Amino acid sequence: MPRAHPHLHAPPEITRTGPSTVAKLAPAVGLALAIGAFIVTVVAANLLTNRYGLIGVGFGLTATAGTAAAGLTLLARDGVHHTGGRTYVLACIAVGALGSAVLTSPRLALASATAFGCSEAADWAVYQRLYRRGWIVAALASNTVGAPVDTVLFLTLAGFGVWPALAGQLWVKAIATIIPLTLVTTVRAVLRHRLRPPGP
Repeated sequence: MPRAHPHLHAPPEITRTGPSTVAKLAPAVGLALAIGAFIVTVVAANLLTNRYGLIGVGFGLTATAGTAAAGLTLLARDGVHHTGGRTYVLACIAVGALGSAVLTSPRLALASATAFGCSEAADWAVYQRLYRRGWIVAALASNTVGAPVDTVLFLTLAGFGVWPALAGQLWVKAIATIIPLTLVTTVRAVLRHRLRPPGP
């Protein structure tokens, strides 16, 4: 029988350690992506609000221009919760506030950081109770609780009228939460269907 060429097969050490290395890196990559999304959406929300103020969002409602980005921030926050924990969430809020202060105004940055920090308490309590039932359920419930707290505090501290913009803010944040969650649910369902082993 001919001998196999030594370069045609990976050394056993590489074969054994490769998958474990990938498995160890996956949570770190997920955390890095969630942190990046959190900070970028916080700063983007404040930049848009600083530049355009209140805008129409349909149905005769108004909201600050950065509301959609702020809604995505709530989802990113849940991602950081899931992959890193509360310490990382608070660090992201601080970094986002610093970036917002540099690029927009100290008042807007303070309003954003305070609103996110206070809503974090409500979000944390709900998310921790529900995440074992699935990320989708936990994210939807925690955002439903956290969004009103965040909205009222931000509008008040940033100097916008609360009642003229409250309904619009909640409407846009709900859409910014529901659409990504629907996409995630759909993608997961498709992947489960395609990866399901064929039946007998």
